[in-house]
Amino acid sequence: MVDGYFEVYASGGVRLVPLTADALTIGRAPANELPIDSNLVSRLHALVERFPSGWSIRDLGSTNGTTVNGSPVRQAQILRDGDRVEIGPARLVFHAPPEHPTTRTVHVEPPPAPPALTRREQEVVAVLCRPFVEGGAPFPEPPSVRAVATALGITESAVKKHLSRLYDKFDLTTNGDRRRSRLASEAVRRGAAGPPQPAP
Repeated sequence: MVDGYFEVYASGGVRLVPLTADALTIGRAPANELPIDSNLVSRLHALVERFPSGWSIRDLGSTNGTTVNGSPVRQAQILRDGDRVEIGPARLVFHAPPEHPTTRTVHVEPPPAPPALTRREQEVVAVLCRPFVEGGAPFPEPPSVRAVATALGITESAVKKHLSRLYDKFDLTTNGDRRRSRLASEAVRRGAAGPPQPAP
């Protein structure tokens, strides 16, 4: 299912890039979901993410910045249908999915059950997901490794080991600063964000 797409105008051509996952990275490096081959674009330049409130874009500390409708992106910014995003020489036009208010019957596949977690992994997930569960911020951020360690009274090294196992269990194989955020989002989606459950 396509939940929106970009029209990308670059290098004399136009292409459509569908938003089919929860996140899309933009940058000069070929590994990005939307690579832009230009020295004006940083290797990892910007990130487009899906939240319950809609799609957002954030600049990832790029050298030349990102603009939406001519205004610099200084923090996560919601995207609306028709917004014009400029990254280096590329011009991107965001298109939101069409809404059909008269269509009420939509078949949605339920998310898969969460993987089996140890009690300590459940505790790490519960702390990590707290900003996502409590709400209040349109673009919540998970706590740092240090904050998780402090909350649970364990070492940062132990938290990193638990996170590494959790990434494997939730099939989050990509690296990057946003992996904790993706883990929290996936844990909430799959119902693993609650308080630790007793072992069966």
